[in-house]
This record gives sequence, structure tokens and C-alpha cells, in this order.
Amino acid sequence: MSDWMGILWLVILLLANAFFVGAEFAIMSARRSQIEPLAEAGSARARTTLYAMEHVSLMLACAQLGITVASLLILNVAEPSIHHLLEVPLHALGVPEAATGTASFIIALLLVTFLHVTFGEMVPKNISVSVADKAALFLAPPLVWISKVVRPVIVSLNWLANHIVRLFKIEPKDEVTSSFTLEEVQSIVAESTKHGLVDDETGLLSGALEFSDRTAAQVMVPLETLHTLSTRATPLDVEAAVRQTGFSRFVLQDDEGKLTSYVHIKDVLTVPEDEYEMPLAESRVRTLINLAEAEEVEDALRIMQRTGSHLARVIGPSGVTSGVLYLEDVIEELVGEIRDSERRDIR
Repeated sequence: MSDWMGILWLVILLLANAFFVGAEFAIMSARRSQIEPLAEAGSARARTTLYAMEHVSLMLACAQLGITVASLLILNVAEPSIHHLLEVPLHALGVPEAATGTASFIIALLLVTFLHVTFGEMVPKNISVSVADKAALFLAPPLVWISKVVRPVIVSLNWLANHIVRLFKIEPKDEVTSSFTLEEVQSIVAESTKHGLVDDETGLLSGALEFSDRTAAQVMVPLETLHTLSTRATPLDVEAAVRQTGFSRFVLQDDEGKLTSYVHIKDVLTVPEDEYEMPLAESRVRTLINLAEAEEVEDALRIMQRTGSHLARVIGPSGVTSGVLYLEDVIEELVGEIRDSERRDIR
């Protein structure tokens, strides 16, 4: 093979190496959520790309095989050709015969290494990471086709690699992970908000993501700051408390200091005038449900919705009531401050 043919093969092998590197990073970096709509719209290329993402272990094995073969061929085919081509100008420059072979070899090796690392590795990698979805749609289909041609070799190598991985107590995956943990989503929202890509001025997104981290003990109103009425309270007492505080609901407390139930202002609006100075009838008060201090806020919300109770008694580990959880406080954890007649800062 002539030296110039070796240069031509260098170009071809660099392109082949770049293809496999680009395909490898594109499949790993592409977002499934961007590919699936195209596949559902009828794109055959998108469907093939999804297949590659669902068989990532085989695709990476194919890419690695291609990179290895291309790299070895570059070294064995291109380096000698460049080596020989450099000997003539080195002789013309007056380099001694004894040093010509060594000098041309070193220069050829450095040049091939530079071309291989830059154009065969770094450039395709950076392009695939920067435009992962487009790169995956462009590069995954031919990679799938190649993988089918060399499937017996890939399957054998992949089987061996998976068994070696399992020796390290690691379970290999055959599909690109496209889901995120709560912490990862929080980080994504924070970074997107920081760079102006997401508008979360109201805190709705961040509040929703942090919702699960809160417990009833963290959101409840402690007993010492709770405004209560006696179980012997009359409708007149309730109306007076409403005028004084601006609240619409009040927890009822017996003589022993136990929280028994609660009353809403609308529960006394229909009381006959002749009963206004009489203690509230049992039918006019509402039941307090019990929640543990460690109950997650989302679970507390679910229980309160199911029972129809807007207030809950929060019980500590020792069985003692430590506070009261208000439904609007739970909702505020999700959507932000609710400005109404029951604001927590004056409860």
C-alpha cells in the first residue's frame, strides 16, 4: 500500500473512530423524553434511537469494539505512511541518516496521536454532548445496523463483561436511566431558575419538590401559640373570638387541657337566638383527627382530605399532644402563603 493511500485510510479511520465515539456519548446523553414524542409521531429514526437507548449495554459494546478496531488500525496503517513521507523532507533539511528514522517516527507518532485525540475523540464527544438529542437521532440508527452485523461478537463480549461487573456486586443495566431522584430534580430546578430558564418567583416548583421533606411536627401550630376556646363556649363566645382574632376556626379545650374538637364560625350561624348563650351542642362541633409528629406532610394531607377534617391533633412519641395541624398550613407548604382570615402569623 502506498504512503498516500495510508493517509487516505487515516482520514477514513478517524471518521470511523469519531462516529463510534459520537454515537456512544449521544446515546448516553440523549433525553428519552425528547425522543419518545418523535417516535409516537411516526419517526422511524426516533424508534430506532429508542431501541438503542433501551439496549445501551449492547450499543456501548458495539461502539467500544469499533473504537478499538479503528484506533489499532490508525496506529498500524497511518503511522508508517506518515513516517515514510517525513523521511524525504528530513533528509532535505540535512538531518543525519541515523537520526532520520527516529525523528520521523516521533513526529508521526505525535501527529497521529494529536489527530486521533482531537478529531477522533474530543470533537465528536463535545458535539454529541452539546446536541445529544440530534446526535442520537443521527448516529444511533447506523450504530444499531452495525450492531446487528457484528451481533455474535458483541453478545459474547457483552456477556463476558456483564459477568465481570457482577463480580464487583454491581448489576449491569441495559437501558439508559431517564428518571431522576427528588434531589436531582431540585438541583435541576434550582440551576434552571438561576440561569433564567425557569420562572419560579412564587416558589411553587421548589415548594412542591420540598413538600415531601416536611413532617407534621414541622408544620403544626404548637400548643403554646394556639388560640383555643373552652368546651363550654357558647355561640356568643365564638362570635367574640372571631371579632377579636379574625380566625374562623377554633380548637375546643376541656378543663383538663385536652383538645377535644373544633368549631367553625359557620357552625354557629344557624343557631337559634334562644340558644346563643348556651354551650355549643355536640352536633355543632367537629372531630379532631390524630396524626403522629413524624407523619409526612403529603400523607397528612391525604388523611385530612379523606376524613374531611381541616384540623388534626398532632401526637408526640410519648402519646402527648404537641400541637394542631391546620389544612391551610399544609397547603401553604405546597403553594406558598395563603392570605385569608386564618393567617398563621396571628393564630
